[in-house]
Amino acid sequence: MSWIFKKLAATGMAVALAFVCPAVAKAVAAPVYKAVIKGKIPHDPKAFTQGLIYHQGVFYESTGLYGQSSLRRLDVATGQVLARRQLPAAIFGEGLALMDGLFYQLSWREGRVLVAHAADLSPAGELPLPTEGWGACAMLGKLVVSDGSDRLYFYAPATMTALGSVSVADDGKPVTHLNELEFIGGKIWANIWGQDRIAVIDPATGQVTAWVDCTPLRAGVTATGLDNVFNGIAHDPATGRIWVTGKNWPAIYAITVPGLPLGLLR
Repeated sequence: MSWIFKKLAATGMAVALAFVCPAVAKAVAAPVYKAVIKGKIPHDPKAFTQGLIYHQGVFYESTGLYGQSSLRRLDVATGQVLARRQLPAAIFGEGLALMDGLFYQLSWREGRVLVAHAADLSPAGELPLPTEGWGACAMLGKLVVSDGSDRLYFYAPATMTALGSVSVADDGKPVTHLNELEFIGGKIWANIWGQDRIAVIDPATGQVTAWVDCTPLRAGVTATGLDNVFNGIAHDPATGRIWVTGKNWPAIYAITVPGLPLGLLR
């Protein structure tokens, strides 16, 4: 279009064209906020944590690995396992979400979502999962799922009918390896597999609005295996308290994030 612009400039219309074709806005990297540890409770160091939920005064946890996957209820003060449901040996447990009294527990590569009653962890059916299962959370009646890519998928939980998806990006670049998810204050918080940070994501646009740097937690982690990564986010919508942990970590940490606007917690 350069020749058109030159011709318009000759007739005094270049300024008008500049308003018609404004410059593309430059992408800006999301700000980083450092997590501060406010407390911790013991956590089973043999629990390969895939999902963590706080609900009505207790934790619920999904653990992975073939032959070791489970759905658990934990004491919020001591981390003690209060109840446990073992998954079939052929299923690798992954992310966990709670809606309307039912848990939705993802499988990794088995294409299955296991549904369980929150009251007693008993089975309540199965649903299909068209992608790999990594992380999950409930968001305003929808089930949000990550599959390790840069995409978040939205489903109707009763039928797993696809409702759309969004690509996650920061500074104009895709953010991949999205893992465990939690819905906090209108945003989706996502662990990034292999990293000690959390992406805070606008679910409408997929843009990362902030990063939570959780490297301060590493000082207390004795699990050194390559798979023992930071994973697991839970929050209490009544108080806004946030907890995080990792695979085979010996503790669940209560954290705050000074300076990060959390919005309306729900």
